[in-house]
Amino acid sequence: DKGRDGFVIAEGAGVVVLEEYEHAKKRGAKIYAEVVGYGLSGDAYHITSPAENGDGGYRAMQAALNRAGVNPEDIDYINAHGTSTPVGDGIECTAIKRLFGNALNTVSMSSTKSSIGHLLGAAGAVEAIYSIKAIETGVLPPTLNLADVSDDCAGIDLVPNKAKEKRVKVALSNSFGFGGTNASIVMKAV
Repeated sequence: DKGRDGFVIAEGAGVVVLEEYEHAKKRGAKIYAEVVGYGLSGDAYHITSPAENGDGGYRAMQAALNRAGVNPEDIDYINAHGTSTPVGDGIECTAIKRLFGNALNTVSMSSTKSSIGHLLGAAGAVEAIYSIKAIETGVLPPTLNLADVSDDCAGIDLVPNKAKEKRVKVALSNSFGFGGTNASIVMKAV
């Protein structure tokens, strides 16, 4: 949103159990999704701001897609890092536009921090769970309080203010932290 001015610190936790596929099948576990790729980068640009060109986030997302063996057009949903900071959100959108290009026509993206706040160290796990639930249920969580899309994020389906039904086979979740620590994970329906 053009009027964004920072995040609300929140409290919470989530746990994602990672298990070998064959082991999970053998014990009859419900398998929600498969982790098919991840990417990490460290831009170390500034203690609180990402590199202005979005290169750190771009490299993390690109590595995750490469490891997963998927193309940008294969991604149905992105759980954005989306902290509602004036600098960070625009830079993340710039990196996403750079990586996704024409595939932006088919991808949806939302920031779940708009509804639960920023869980800091727990944010990545909880946002991975949101992505897994989108795969499982076909319901995308909304970006709440989105009234006026900023120029940097224009042209991206940001799932404004209301959950949206959409079949999700492949999801990308971003976690970009202070100091330029960036992580992206790709999860796929089983």
